[in-house]
Amino acid sequence: MRSAWLQKVSRIVVKLGTGVVTNAARQPDQARMKQLVAQMAGQVQAGREVVVVSSGAVGAGMGVLGYSRRPVEISAQQACAAVGQPRLMATYERLFAEHQLNAAQVLLTHADLEHKERHLNARNTLITLLGHGVVPVINENDTVSFTEIKFGDNDMLSALVASLLPADLLVILTTVDGLIENFGKPHARVLPTVEDIAAVEAQAGGTDSATAVGGMASKLAAAKVAVRSGIPLIIASGKKPDSLERILSGAEEGTLFVPKTARLRGRKRWIAFFHHPKGTLYVDDGARKALREQGKSLLPPGVVRCEGEFKKGDVLRICDLNGTEFARGLSGFTGDEIRDRQLKRVEIVHRDNLVVL
Repeated sequence: MRSAWLQKVSRIVVKLGTGVVTNAARQPDQARMKQLVAQMAGQVQAGREVVVVSSGAVGAGMGVLGYSRRPVEISAQQACAAVGQPRLMATYERLFAEHQLNAAQVLLTHADLEHKERHLNARNTLITLLGHGVVPVINENDTVSFTEIKFGDNDMLSALVASLLPADLLVILTTVDGLIENFGKPHARVLPTVEDIAAVEAQAGGTDSATAVGGMASKLAAAKVAVRSGIPLIIASGKKPDSLERILSGAEEGTLFVPKTARLRGRKRWIAFFHHPKGTLYVDDGARKALREQGKSLLPPGVVRCEGEFKKGDVLRICDLNGTEFARGLSGFTGDEIRDRQLKRVEIVHRDNLVVL
């Protein structure tokens, strides 16, 4: 199965976690980064395009500012990022230059990917860099990004970047060998393949790292975005000198998350994944079936409850009566108009503006 998903990979997003790129002294781990860059440079020289999403700015700044654990205060996190990011980027520039490759720093916030024109501009910039043989090195703009630095993580950013491009493969290199079943128990093993993410979510947890955020739970959230976008995701160890080569050769390295067979179009990916929804519509079973199975638009009779203050064109969560979100879409009306129950023979969310998750 692996070779089927990996035989035509030409564009890869590689995410490197804080635990992979920084050392115990809270500084960029020069030896580890050297071997990681060598692996990625090898893929570029083999004719593939490589985009890097790198954590480690806050972690690298912690050592300089004297923090032994990731600070809680937002201002302190931002200060660490401001100090650490240039050190991190300088290391990437030097290491890629050893392979006659140029690296480019790209700092993003959620707003850059949510706003339609900025979303397209970010994509065009990345495509242009790749066309010139440059390796983009992406991180969240932690120095100025309030919400993202507190609640976000680069696992999700890497999935969004993969969806934005789109990429043919997302690889998350971390401190473990993959998604581990029965972690910490005598019969623990790496799951080679995951086809149903919901079935393995109980295996995932957060992180106890002093410098990192997220953990396996955040990687599974990222996996949902990648596979729904039609992009395979592999979680593997960043400590091995040949992980990328083994992955792309089809070897059983790490955990492969199998993508959906139908890749969403760019606009549908933008609706589904790049927004903080402004409201929620709860629909009855008939509407749920019409949306999920018949590709219909959402009509007024199917809406049981409407929550949130939103405008026409805002992205909404669409949930069943149990509160489970199964779709997202652009609202054709304001929240007040929907709650007034005066809408007749209209489409609250047109099927062209709706994505089943």
